[in-house]
Amino acid sequence: MPLHMIKLCVGVETIEDLQTHVEHRLLAQRLAGQPEEQFHVTRVMPKRADDIVAGGSLYWVIRGQVQVRQPVLRFDPFTAEDGIERCRIVLRPEFIATQWQPRRAFQGWRYLVSDDAPADREAEEGVGLPQQLQRELADLGLL
Repeated sequence: MPLHMIKLCVGVETIEDLQTHVEHRLLAQRLAGQPEEQFHVTRVMPKRADDIVAGGSLYWVIRGQVQVRQPVLRFDPFTAEDGIERCRIVLRPEFIATQWQPRRAFQGWRYLVSDDAPADREAEEGVGLPQQLQRELADLGLL
């Protein structure tokens, strides 16, 4: 079973907000003549990176609920302009909605074993419901 990562998605209200943000960054890269890759920068290179790249995903916590995941393609270590070692988590710009799972706030990222990861959401599950109603249903354990 692959190993996954989980991280808070700060400043994002919905999956659609995240998708829009990624689309804007990819467009900016294209216009600047840079390779179009979605990535997230973190300070710590995962020690178990090989386990994650072998089929793992980054699960995003949006407003206190795991809501979506993205497959991890690779990890690129680099030294930032400030001289600090960092890591780019390169993601496939594919957004796979998951069943909502509540998560408390935490700093950085965490490993997530497959047994604890929320299942992918069926295409019709929750479709057409307003975000606030989805959140309330999830809080009640009904979504």
